[in-house]
Amino acid sequence: MDRMEMAGHLIRRLHQQSTQVFQTRMQAAGFDMTSVQFAALDAIAQQPGVDQASLAATIGFDRATIGGVVDRLEQKGLVLRSVSAEDRRARQLELTKPGQQVLRACRPVVEALQAEIVGALTAKESATFLALARKALTG
Repeated sequence: MDRMEMAGHLIRRLHQQSTQVFQTRMQAAGFDMTSVQFAALDAIAQQPGVDQASLAATIGFDRATIGGVVDRLEQKGLVLRSVSAEDRRARQLELTKPGQQVLRACRPVVEALQAEIVGALTAKESATFLALARKALTG
């Protein structure tokens, strides 16, 4: 089987393309943020008070390394981490005011670069691709 017929290979290549476009466009817009950091900020904004383990599950990231992502967001002053009142082992996360502002400011850049990631697709093909990708992820 040719690698260009292998889903895993194509997904890996598309991930590389996505990461490169994300980094290039975000840096050009003056934002120092990775796609994982953006996903984390977005998820925290949608679920204020989410704990780190739930955040990792929400964005599909490794639980063992989500702490490092949150550390960097906290160091940038974008996220506030506090001990949960219900479970002292859990760390709850909230966006700071600067975190909310950065998320609002970079969202249009992130939304605009989506078309570039799948640039060779028509609008209809892109919608089909997204629907199929969501279906593949949810089983």
